[in-house]
Amino acid sequence: MVELSPVVQQLEEPMTIGMSRKSRELAATGVNVISLSLGEPDFDTPDFIKESAKQAIDQNYSHYTPVAGYPELLKAVCTKFKRDNNLEYQPQQILVSTGAKQSLANAILTLVGPGDEVIIPAPYWVTYFELVKLAGGKPVVVGSTVETDFKVSAQKLESAITEKTKVIMFSSPCNPSGAVYSHSELSEWAKVLENYPKITVISDEIYELINYKGKHVSFASLPGMYERTLTINGLSKGYAMTGWRLGYMAGPADIIRACDKVQGQFTSGTCSITQRAAITALEASTDKVQYMIDTFTRRKKLTFDLLSEIPGLKLSNPEGAFYMYPDVSHYFGKSFNGSKISNSLDLSMYLLEEGHVATVPGDAFGTPENIRLSFAASDENIVEAVRRIKSALSNLK
Repeated sequence: MVELSPVVQQLEEPMTIGMSRKSRELAATGVNVISLSLGEPDFDTPDFIKESAKQAIDQNYSHYTPVAGYPELLKAVCTKFKRDNNLEYQPQQILVSTGAKQSLANAILTLVGPGDEVIIPAPYWVTYFELVKLAGGKPVVVGSTVETDFKVSAQKLESAITEKTKVIMFSSPCNPSGAVYSHSELSEWAKVLENYPKITVISDEIYELINYKGKHVSFASLPGMYERTLTINGLSKGYAMTGWRLGYMAGPADIIRACDKVQGQFTSGTCSITQRAAITALEASTDKVQYMIDTFTRRKKLTFDLLSEIPGLKLSNPEGAFYMYPDVSHYFGKSFNGSKISNSLDLSMYLLEEGHVATVPGDAFGTPENIRLSFAASDENIVEAVRRIKSALSNLK
């Protein structure tokens, strides 16, 4: 029997993917399952982007690309940052990758070594924790709750900093909570970090466009943070291009060069056709995808109102992304047919098996009191899914 490497053995399957797989397996037996587990817009890619990709095929963009991306795309990313975030970057400060997940991996593998500590505010996206482990680093989780709207204060952030802290990694808007840090809240973080010049910040802004609060705040735009921030973004969420696989990062040129070296040994450049489509997407006004945000806004209210009718749930009204993240700890210790619900994993499995609704347990995101539900689904599915959840929870005694 082949013995797998210690690195692989310590990695966990993302629960988001695991719950999606379990729901497909149950659906394959003939059960009508409503999946609210995956973080994927239910829209198709806009036609103007698809047309650009078709043209790229006809124009024979079918060869290897530069590792960092086509020069025209790097320029388009720079233009986007200037237009939307008031950030000035040069092409040598940009690296295009096969999805924002690879951008994050590039950054962690470039910055983090054995024993280095990485502060991760919780709840966090599932992959953050595992990437740090993969690099040999130590994840240092700083928790939050529904009562704080899933935000970590500057004081709490500073209390986690040690001489071994190398990186702080977070997302705003946040997956899974939908929390959006305000300009003043992030400014308080920046004031703390002025005292720790060796710490680099990885700011995951993949949900930038799905923001119900107002104008997005890029961490790199804050005083003193430009030279020490890696900004991660991409096309999956705001442009409904999950399967196209394109993310990008911006930051100090020396770090970007190092990330380019890492990527060159893994995938080289991302898909040529996707890159040509990305140029079109990024050069266009964000007004062209506003219809998606308008729909998510309406669905957010629908989902929040429906979940608010379920006894025992504690809710925070998300300001971004497309998730609800209720505290479900009221139901811990209750049972159904002799099976006890001890944690969010038990509850998610119960909702899948008895309610036929797929969710993701909060254990995956570092806050085991919660579950994540995506409202990137039709109104009909949202209404029916919440009805099933309410019914299933009412059977717990």
